[in-house]
Amino acid sequence: MGGSAAGLGGTAVAAPVIGDSVRAEQWHLKTLNVAGAWTYSMGEGVTVAVIDSGVDADHVDLQGQVLKGLDLVDPEGDGDTDLVGHGTTVSAIIAGRSDDNAGVVGIAPKAKILPVRVLDRENRYDDAMIVAKAVRWAVDNGARVINLSLGGNGSSAALAAALDYAFAKDVVVVACTGNASTSTSTGVWYPAREPGVIAVAGMEKDGTDLWSGSITGKETVVTAPATQLVGARPDGYWRVQGTSFAAPMVSATAALIRSRWPTMPAGEVVNRILRTAKDRGVPGRDDEYGYGMVDPTGALTAELPTVVQNPLDTTASPGVARIGSAPASGGQAQSAPDTTGKGTVGALVPGTNAGSAIPGGQAEAPAETHTWWPAAALFLLSTLAALLTVRRFAGAT
Repeated sequence: MGGSAAGLGGTAVAAPVIGDSVRAEQWHLKTLNVAGAWTYSMGEGVTVAVIDSGVDADHVDLQGQVLKGLDLVDPEGDGDTDLVGHGTTVSAIIAGRSDDNAGVVGIAPKAKILPVRVLDRENRYDDAMIVAKAVRWAVDNGARVINLSLGGNGSSAALAAALDYAFAKDVVVVACTGNASTSTSTGVWYPAREPGVIAVAGMEKDGTDLWSGSITGKETVVTAPATQLVGARPDGYWRVQGTSFAAPMVSATAALIRSRWPTMPAGEVVNRILRTAKDRGVPGRDDEYGYGMVDPTGALTAELPTVVQNPLDTTASPGVARIGSAPASGGQAQSAPDTTGKGTVGALVPGTNAGSAIPGGQAEAPAETHTWWPAAALFLLSTLAALLTVRRFAGAT
């Protein structure tokens, strides 16, 4: 399965944007009442992995914010170089510095970014295996939140298994639902639709309407601002749009929660995000807005009952149990222009899945039972037991 970033809606602005005007144009900070959230938490002590195109660690808004990471595209790199700009934009939305009163400030400005590069200079990846490796590495290297502003149409057993590994290690995973203008499908992208992942769709600037370019569906969990944003990029700033930039707002909110309550399990963090979201659309959860627009302050202040598991991951034996063999090889994905004329930060056209992975959520087909041995009682009993186990296993998924 190939894939891409979801929403490099970025063109450089016509006139250079200087730092203080950039801060003034971050309308989403007011819409999400980020200043109110900072009364309780700024993300200190939390590492957020950004699995993306790399991160420009030398950008003025990210100096001191980026840890040594991993480059799975260039063996000589360590994730702190960004040839596309997408990962830098995402990272600054999460953890842009707040100590200089200029430039892009992140929603969790005291969190740290762990960069893992999986997107090439064309802002794409050809095989989901690279993303799976990135997820596992991020988990093993201290990430408590993982942001995936990328995806594609197909599913991947290897990536599903990696996500299950993250869940087992108490990590919150956030992904974008995808952009309609750059997708060959109207369905929510993978891995956003994997059970347990917080799937984030995009909102218009008014904070009440769904962004017209956002893919959404039954897997959508929450929404966040996605249009008319100003983002950091290597050597400057640009205007961007896309669900790629809605997702990090939710990842940053998760970082705020994990900073305020360091021992809170990931399942409770997820529950706080969805239970405190501001309802949009028809009353209650719906397939357009999910539970509503993320509310950082509400997530940090609401009194909620304790939950014992991630409310988005209620399937028995997830991931590996539900998906067949990993793809033999991945299809390709390539970048596509945003039809609005603004470009798209990380919005690539997913390729076709050349492998044989069973779509997520579907039980693996039980193997055919052969009875060519003599009908010994012991063999029959063991065969029956195995068959019953497979059927029970399939039925639980």
